[in-house]
Amino acid sequence: MLVLFLAPQFTYYNKIAIIGLLFVIGFAWNARYAENRLENVLAIELEGKEFILEGRVAALPQSNSSGAKFAFEVEQASSGSLAPNHFPKRIYLSWQPAWRNPQAIPEIIPGQRWKLRAKLKRPYGSLNPYTFDFERWSYHQDFGASGSVRSGELLLNKVIAWHEFELRMELARWQLRKKIQSMLPSDARYVGVLIALVMGDQNAINQEDWQVFNATGIGHLISISGLHVTMLAGVGASLAAFIWRRRKFPLLIPVGKVAAIAGLMTAFLYAWLAGFQIPAQRTMYMVGVVAFALWTGRNPRSFDIWWWALGLVLLIDPMAPYTPGFWLSFGAVAAILYAMGDSSSLLGIPTGKELEIHWAQRIMQALREACRVQAVVTLALLPLTLFWFYQVSIVSPLANAFAIPLVSYIVTPLAIAGALLPEFVGRWLILPAHISMEYLAKTLEWMAGWSWSVVWSRQPAWWMLLLSGAGIIYSIRPGVIGKKWPLRFLGIVISVALLFYPTYFRGDIRLAHGEFKANVLDIGQGTAVLIETANHKLLYDTGPIQGKNDDAGQRIILPYLRGRGINRIDRMVISHSDSDHIGGAATLLKHIQFDSMMGSLPSSNPLLQNLQLRKVPAIPCRFRQTWVWDGVEFLIWHPHEETIFTEQYSGKPNEMSCVLEVRNQSSSLWLTGDVEKHGEAEMAERLSSTVLREIGDRELIFMAPHHGSKTSSSLELLKKLAPDQSFAQNGYRNRYGHPHPDVVARYQDLQIPFHQTPQTGAQIWLFKNNAKSSTQFWRHDIKHLWHRSM
Repeated sequence: MLVLFLAPQFTYYNKIAIIGLLFVIGFAWNARYAENRLENVLAIELEGKEFILEGRVAALPQSNSSGAKFAFEVEQASSGSLAPNHFPKRIYLSWQPAWRNPQAIPEIIPGQRWKLRAKLKRPYGSLNPYTFDFERWSYHQDFGASGSVRSGELLLNKVIAWHEFELRMELARWQLRKKIQSMLPSDARYVGVLIALVMGDQNAINQEDWQVFNATGIGHLISISGLHVTMLAGVGASLAAFIWRRRKFPLLIPVGKVAAIAGLMTAFLYAWLAGFQIPAQRTMYMVGVVAFALWTGRNPRSFDIWWWALGLVLLIDPMAPYTPGFWLSFGAVAAILYAMGDSSSLLGIPTGKELEIHWAQRIMQALREACRVQAVVTLALLPLTLFWFYQVSIVSPLANAFAIPLVSYIVTPLAIAGALLPEFVGRWLILPAHISMEYLAKTLEWMAGWSWSVVWSRQPAWWMLLLSGAGIIYSIRPGVIGKKWPLRFLGIVISVALLFYPTYFRGDIRLAHGEFKANVLDIGQGTAVLIETANHKLLYDTGPIQGKNDDAGQRIILPYLRGRGINRIDRMVISHSDSDHIGGAATLLKHIQFDSMMGSLPSSNPLLQNLQLRKVPAIPCRFRQTWVWDGVEFLIWHPHEETIFTEQYSGKPNEMSCVLEVRNQSSSLWLTGDVEKHGEAEMAERLSSTVLREIGDRELIFMAPHHGSKTSSSLELLKKLAPDQSFAQNGYRNRYGHPHPDVVARYQDLQIPFHQTPQTGAQIWLFKNNAKSSTQFWRHDIKHLWHRSM
């Protein structure tokens, strides 16, 4: 684009016309990209049906003791006598073992042909602010459906054709992963880290280890970085140059050109072996631009190479900007190129007269510039890190000071060499790589344990990113640091201060005395609602648990709280002991400060023991308990005040659900847990005419008990309360059939609007003083639209 403006042969109107043409071409390209993916989506009428699928495993699977998840290319699909004309070519399947028996699932290998019996649905994921968007990810990966495998039959494998390069590389990645795993003991904790360093597959890394890496700011090292690709490209170029110059070959083609092509081919192969991640793509394209320039006798500037790589990534993958790797990778390189633009010898590489400088001086210069590069990258990525991960590691500069050289120059080269060389040699290289990683991880674990190691902040607004970015650009500008250092320091201070500004400067709704907000999260088949008043917060239930290391606290609630900048909650209320209501509590207690807990739990429940160890007071939930926060009343309606939760607690958990009403002058919100008809009958008896007069003409918002089960939402209770609106938290196409059609019909007959989280996404209810409630629904088709109750 810059060439167009500088080229004298183009007039002003020519340049405008060319820019317009490029814009139209780019728009058409992206429109076609979107159309291709949308055409691949499963038809609505085929959802929930069981299909017989024939096809091949298309990518490296994610496998562990709880099953396997993998991409599947469909060659043939049928459901009974139905053979759909239009069916997704690429889908995402999960194969879970029956009764949690790992032996029930065969090993899934890329390129295998299977005949599978699977139940499919359109790509769907819970939709909440600040959390992972499965639908966007599925669209990016071109998955037209997702589903669960019921059974499968391995068919006779077809040989992978020579032109199926991508599938061949996926098979090579699987073989490389198996080789690394076989060379290390079965209990090697950091085998997943070595696999990630060699081939970019991060699925085997423990969640606890990720927390340590992120807390110490070295998470960027535990992946395929541009440094890895550059290092291997350099090895390939050096080897080619060594071989080529042995004979008279340089008379045919100069050594430099051959080395450039060899480096590009090495970078190309390794980028694919590493899963073609954006940092690997970016480096591969930059190496390619340099090789092209060398062959054509050009001398491109550093930023010209960067721009070409950026354009190629966006051309091939228009969805790349929706990933953090895109911004972090290109942002870090841009910052280095900008800040070190006039460096006479970047990282001490001697040029010209500097060859005469003593080697000790060159080493000192290299160290100074290495420190400057680290400082530049840390500052430049600060806004992006906060935007994507809501945290800043204070110990990051110290941790990176020894982690970068250790991982980049010892662990990674040993791991790559050990993986690529024959096993009898590679074993002796991969073991010291793992030992080095173990000692590094112990040091990082110690540093992550410091109370001040991490600062959490909410996701910054766009205008904060722009202002902070401007300050950082000034702070890292090229030149001698000592000159105008006060202004550089001022730019840093302003940038950091903007990112940690008080809440009322960030566009959040400020709650006045007597106002409250309810954040009904799209949690799946479970319950989690965050209540906020002017100065207090209450979390009602913590969502479901799915498997050994997967719960809604980790996947949804914690990211949401981090994105909002919430690190402390005044009270946790647990309605009852079912796993879809208590599942995320243990995770949240590790990361969020809770001042108290109230719930309907038997005295032997592990959560109560966890709270006792953390010295968090816990009280049972009983009728007539009340308290007031910031002019907002909280009232408990169930269970009965004489309920005793003993170790031999024999009551049905659902019927003991803690039912909470939150009210102000104009509105009343009822959170009902899983209370069923017996408990609802008791509540209806308590709703005397006097009590109903206290509720008065407040607008009443009612949570459908037990996710809309047919055992709840009794007609008697609904007629007594007469809700103005209702909502249900339930999983999309859940196996329980919630909400039951009879219950939905009951709400419709009573003309009560019924909002379900699978249809709305997260629901943000705002309750003002002397005004009706307003609701924000978060699902794509009505995102950012406000629905006002009439």
